[in-house]
Amino acid sequence: MNEDYEEEAESLEFIYEPPANPLAISLTSPQLPSQFPPSQASHQIPSARLDAVLAAQFPDYSRTRLKSLIEGGACRVNNLDIRTPSHKLKPGDQIRILVPPATESLPVAENIPLHIIYEDADIIVLNKAAGMVVHPAVGHGRGTLVNALLYHCGATLSGINGVKRPGIVHRLDKDTSGLMIVAKNDLAHQHLSAQLQDHSLRRIYQALVYGTLMPPKGRIDAAIGRHPHQPLKMAIIKNFMANKNNGETGGGAGRAAATNYKSLEVFYDALTLVECRLETGRTHQIRVHMDHLGHPLIGDPLYGMAEPRARSLMKKSAVADDIMAALLAFPRQALHAKELSFAHPRTEETMSFTTPLPEDMLALLSQLRQSQV
Repeated sequence: MNEDYEEEAESLEFIYEPPANPLAISLTSPQLPSQFPPSQASHQIPSARLDAVLAAQFPDYSRTRLKSLIEGGACRVNNLDIRTPSHKLKPGDQIRILVPPATESLPVAENIPLHIIYEDADIIVLNKAAGMVVHPAVGHGRGTLVNALLYHCGATLSGINGVKRPGIVHRLDKDTSGLMIVAKNDLAHQHLSAQLQDHSLRRIYQALVYGTLMPPKGRIDAAIGRHPHQPLKMAIIKNFMANKNNGETGGGAGRAAATNYKSLEVFYDALTLVECRLETGRTHQIRVHMDHLGHPLIGDPLYGMAEPRARSLMKKSAVADDIMAALLAFPRQALHAKELSFAHPRTEETMSFTTPLPEDMLALLSQLRQSQV
């Protein structure tokens, strides 16, 4: 570790005592941050693993961040450089970890309007517009949700996902609209991520798809991974066998994915407004799963129905020409994140939000409903 890093970093030090005597932990750092009061720092340590001990000792830092610091050479045990998060501690071990000051995010803060539904000191719930990219990536360095959040929040966003994705707990595709939650600090990010993992963070979408779903209600349980020949697409992974590593295959070929769906409204026996509730949150999950069922989303540029087949389906069902033209010209996947509920990361209060469908989907549905009157 270089000297400049040590001079700028904040030093957190303590002596490890086993869990049987949690109150015996001695905090020796004279500069222990005020956000870590003794009542928090001296509670029971759950394990002798270095990363677990640090996570319990300093609960306002996420375990992910602490693991990164260990692997980066920021931790010493008995004055020895330890870079293994699973390193086993012994009673009386002296631990020192250097936490670097926050560094400026690479993305540039931009004054981009946001439709914020709710905000407090820990979280933001917002309604993302279709067409907005969530975080900077190749070809999208500016104008993203992250750029807007940096302007709105300054340096208060969670840093768990790194400098290019501050505060981002879960994502929506560029052309998917609807509700998202953003973490303003690491504590909020850690709690919300845990809710994503145990499926208690509830996300409900509405989509307009081709065809009529039979049965009208069901559950799709099909693993998703990168398409073997088209890198921009995801695909159903056959012969998938999940392990305990977050539902991921040993070779990383795919991850377990489950979507619950329910038909809400049928038009011409050729189109369906469907509700989708996510159990997992894989890339393009609803789009891939609905295509797998044979009911791709209207307007989907990656998984949508080929135009000749779509025209044939709608002509057989006597869809009016103007309605057919509007459906074929719809410029994005007809998908909206409509409902979001979760336990507040600090108060544990259940919070629920809903937002109406955006104007483009409402206009399309209005045409469909009026044409059937």
